[in-house]
Amino acid sequence: MQAETACKLVTDQLDTLSNALASGQSEQLQNYLSAMAKFHRYSVSNVFLILLQSPDATHVAGYHTWRTLGRHVKEGERGIAIIAPMRMAAKDEGQQHGDKDQESHIRFRTAYVFDISQTDGEPLPDIGQPGGDPGDFSERLRGLVKQMSIELEYADDLGGALGVSKGGKIAIKSDLSPAQEFSVLVHELAHEILHHKKNEERPSKTLRETQAEAVAYIVGQGIGLDTGDASKNYIQLYQGDAKSLMASLEEVRQCATEILSALLADE
Repeated sequence: MQAETACKLVTDQLDTLSNALASGQSEQLQNYLSAMAKFHRYSVSNVFLILLQSPDATHVAGYHTWRTLGRHVKEGERGIAIIAPMRMAAKDEGQQHGDKDQESHIRFRTAYVFDISQTDGEPLPDIGQPGGDPGDFSERLRGLVKQMSIELEYADDLGGALGVSKGGKIAIKSDLSPAQEFSVLVHELAHEILHHKKNEERPSKTLRETQAEAVAYIVGQGIGLDTGDASKNYIQLYQGDAKSLMASLEEVRQCATEILSALLADE
């Protein structure tokens, strides 16, 4: 397929994505954000405690929090111990004489949380995944990565990430669906092309993620995947919007055209 055709595909999909971002947050993303807000941000000490007891833990919460999310702790599961602060009123001489001004101090107690693997019930909301079958395009994409002298590896765990761009090296989680793997690999390849240039200041996290996911959206759509809602939700998760997309239009256009042209060259 000629580069001109790939360029037209890019232009059309950029317009579609821009309109989708301008329409605001989807109900799916709002449900996801609402659920994630219920998960407590643990201190570094408690994170270490959790991982010592349950190295594979991903989402942890207390018994009652899981119930508000439509899930319940399985019978017989042992809680993961953490340290929880308690504010206690101090008993001093002033209070013994009826002084209403009370000082307080912090004490700590052991509390227990449970990983999602220890629970049953409603699935947690997510931001969606790309659908469809990339077919031979996955192999072509891996070939393009190799041709660009970028090392590609697969890992069972990437600290919660699906993919990582390291500047000359990409790591992808090994248990992704074909459509998801393709989309994540395009996303990380976009980071490699756009955000690891020597002697150039990197843009903000919002702009980087907007650019990379916009490229993944366009390339995925270009080879027949359904990446619409998943990409829109991902960009908005990082506070991206139509304005941030327009701010980096040329970078997205050039990167997506480069990748699509290579993938569709023999079509």
